[in-house]
Amino acid sequence: MIIEDLTPEHKKLYCVCLEDWSDEMKEAGDHKEKWYHSMKDNGLRVKLARDDNGEIGGMIQYIPIEHSFAEGKDLYFVNCIWVHGHEQGRGNFQKKGLGKALIEAAEEDVKMLGAKGIAAWGVILPFFMKGSWFKKQGYKTADRQGIQVLLWKTFAEDAILPKWIRQQKKPSIKPGKVTVSAFINGWCPAQNIVFERAKRASTEFGDKVIFQEYDTSDRATFLEWGISDALFVDKKEVWTGPPPSYEKITSIIEKRVRKLK
Repeated sequence: MIIEDLTPEHKKLYCVCLEDWSDEMKEAGDHKEKWYHSMKDNGLRVKLARDDNGEIGGMIQYIPIEHSFAEGKDLYFVNCIWVHGHEQGRGNFQKKGLGKALIEAAEEDVKMLGAKGIAAWGVILPFFMKGSWFKKQGYKTADRQGIQVLLWKTFAEDAILPKWIRQQKKPSIKPGKVTVSAFINGWCPAQNIVFERAKRASTEFGDKVIFQEYDTSDRATFLEWGISDALFVDKKEVWTGPPPSYEKITSIIEKRVRKLK
């Protein structure tokens, strides 16, 4: 097994989270590539994992916590760690220790950079970014918000506990219209797909629907709202994990359109 830094050769593979075989990823647009170029000079770190056959099967990306959707100081934050688990394309690389090797490599890296700890987000449900997996790697709960848990591991006794930056407000609506509000950070292709589908679906209804987009990779915008990635139809949030289909999003908007007076 080899853990290596991202090189230009594999940037496109990284930008689709190793799913270059997926037609769905084509819907994500170039948001992640733009985010990568904006963040690489702000401390973004990316590592890839190769299995014993030399095939790339895992990745991790982490940034100074000041550029994440959590509040903290002298810490790094894991945006995501992903080991390819689909039989399609690259095949299933899970249960081979790639995830553990990636998180350990990231920890050693940020120690060398002088960080006092590392934080990560997880969910309490048994799927992607499982909070229970991080706890097995020695992480402890720092904060919780709904099903999302903020975890961390310290390297210094004076490390300061991180916390979630919470939602500040909901999108406004306009009488006589349906308002679709899409918040996009850029680093997650799954959420980028949601954004693009919602934007496209909104055009199906002409001037009955107003599409509002918020680029939360802009720090001021994120702090104003306290929302990183999300989709609202009027003031109701749409569940976006896993990404709802284009047809599902269109149906949700259509139901609101029918209620217009």
